Amino acid sequence: MHTACVVGTGLIGTSIALALTGRGVTTYLIDRDRDSVRIAAALGAGVPGPPPDPVDVAVIAVPPSEVARTIADHQKAELARVYTDVSSVKALVHAECLALGCDTTGLVGGHPMAGGERSGPLAARADLFQDRHWILTPTPESRESALNRVLELVSLCGAVPVLLPPADHDRAVALVSHLPHLMASLTAARLVDGEEYAVRLAGRGMRDVTRTAAGDAGLWTDILAANAAALGPLLAELGRDLTTAARALARLTEDVPQEHPAALAELTGVLRRGSTGRARIAAPHGPAGADRHRVLSIAVGGPQRQLERLLGDVAEARVDLEGMVLPDAPAVPDTTDDAVELWVAPDVARPLTDALRDRGWVVR
Repeated sequence: MHTACVVGTGLIGTSIALALTGRGVTTYLIDRDRDSVRIAAALGAGVPGPPPDPVDVAVIAVPPSEVARTIADHQKAELARVYTDVSSVKALVHAECLALGCDTTGLVGGHPMAGGERSGPLAARADLFQDRHWILTPTPESRESALNRVLELVSLCGAVPVLLPPADHDRAVALVSHLPHLMASLTAARLVDGEEYAVRLAGRGMRDVTRTAAGDAGLWTDILAANAAALGPLLAELGRDLTTAARALARLTEDVPQEHPAALAELTGVLRRGSTGRARIAAPHGPAGADRHRVLSIAVGGPQRQLERLLGDVAEARVDLEGMVLPDAPAVPDTTDDAVELWVAPDVARPLTDALRDRGWVVR
């Protein structure tokens, strides 16, 4: 790949452009918002304006409702030889492309599983996709050469490709992305009318649960509406669980003691299902979970209190540990000669490594 064009210079589009430019790909930037293009170009993401000749690949980074029309318009203008998009909804977009007569032989749908609560080019990072999943949804009519080109794009951005049919993609992201965002927004909405003293007590738990609620409401309305078919059944299931929990709590407030054991059992059942589900995505120890976390080996040595200092330095770095493996108990009390293994999420491995090395630790 030598040339590319990114249409839409928001967080995702500009981050892709930064990654490609950093790998030596001449990248052009197009957006109806001229200021957004100027900022992206100033950040070093590429060349503002359309390319003089068709590029190797065009990345369409616009809201789902605009993707098909944008592809159709740029295919008519012969912007690129191959097209992909970054929309988080795939089946509807593909159907709209077919309805508009797009050439789908050179089109491979895509969705990088990365982002953040901030939007716009100023939030972009060249390493945003490093080690993140990037779903590709080729269809039977997609040329093999087009798929290979988009796979090269994913590789240049440092991401891990995952191939899925469009409908399977939509069901998957409804479960792991769209539903959580909606729940974060609904939970955060409770804070609007909350007492001031209560809001001031909000800590890390509330911030973690509501983090994504800070996203662009207009964009997320577009996303959720486009994936309504996959999201609707999940909301119905969630509604039934919420009803069960609400009824159980209501029964516990009633002065009917004989009803309390059954109500507690129902509430416990809902919570246990949550624990079971969470365990499926938690980073387990051992080879099976190796792709979900990184292992940092820290040479501790010396007195046992070194371990206390290490944990203190990890806390100072504001990093959550997924797990920890201690060496065997030393033969001599108050000493430990082996390394300690720290298990962390992939996106914090490098920052924690740098922070610990700055504090004098030997990290492998």
